[in-house]
Amino acid sequence: MVRLDGIELEMIGVAHIVEKMVETRLWWFGHIKRRLVDFVVRIADQMEGSQITRGRPRKTIREAIWKDLEINELEKDMVFDRTLRCRLIHVTDPT
Repeated sequence: MVRLDGIELEMIGVAHIVEKMVETRLWWFGHIKRRLVDFVVRIADQMEGSQITRGRPRKTIREAIWKDLEINELEKDMVFDRTLRCRLIHVTDPT
């Protein structure tokens, strides 16, 4: 049970924020991958940003999505079946 300032999240009917973030990232991944290749969002998704910074490189959204897919044992081809994708990634509120 997840607690927030002494209150269990299930009691107030709220899903865990990390689960909702994963759901949103995977929803966005599916939305982008279904777009045509010449859309601006697809072009930007395929670009590699390289910056010279000090320290550890920042985690990219692409790395986070691949990790989410791996943890949830999902295939990246699931994005083309919208009903399947929604059923697999949807996080229901505990109410």
